[in-house]
Amino acid sequence: MTEKIEVFTQSSIRIKDGDSAIYIDPFQLTAEPHDADYILITHDHYDHFSPEDIGKAVNSQTLLIVPEKMERRAQEVSGLVRQIVTVKPGDCREVEGLEFETVAAYNVRKPFHPKSAGWVGYVLRIGGKRIYISGDTDATKEAEAVRCDIALIPIGGVYTMDAKKAAELVDAIRPETVIPTHYGSIVGKPSDGDLFAGYVKAPVRVELKLRF
Repeated sequence: MTEKIEVFTQSSIRIKDGDSAIYIDPFQLTAEPHDADYILITHDHYDHFSPEDIGKAVNSQTLLIVPEKMERRAQEVSGLVRQIVTVKPGDCREVEGLEFETVAAYNVRKPFHPKSAGWVGYVLRIGGKRIYISGDTDATKEAEAVRCDIALIPIGGVYTMDAKKAAELVDAIRPETVIPTHYGSIVGKPSDGDLFAGYVKAPVRVELKLRF
């Protein structure tokens, strides 16, 4: 399943599900594939909600999914997508064939991602696997309660967990595979991926997919 997951700059992710393409937080895309069936946004920071990059991924049939409190901001791209769907933390949804749950994403002791903002991570159900894309979060009680087969979590520190704290979250949720994100560009160093892999305990497998 992980061969169908690509990680671009920061937390920009594309997952292929058969003929469908699912993007999460597209950012600094180097091509304009216009192949997105779904685009999921975790929160409204510029490196996660990028109208320019949404424009590179969309086509006339693209469905955009955003946190409820982002609805007004999402109108910036309403002319590019077929429909905008809003979600809130704790939802369990099926939207035109895409099954997912939302998980609150926030900082515990940092001001950058307040819980009150209503921002989210997503647990997608694809190909019999549960794929957790956490968004920008700390190791919260909601994150620690997630059950998944594959986890994509930030490790760059400053605005999110660093490599060590992220590994502690992985120890709590015990996915089969973890893919680190949110490092090596705006925050963190490219070598943080290897640092993180050294902290993660077996039998969890670490895959480094972020492109530099």
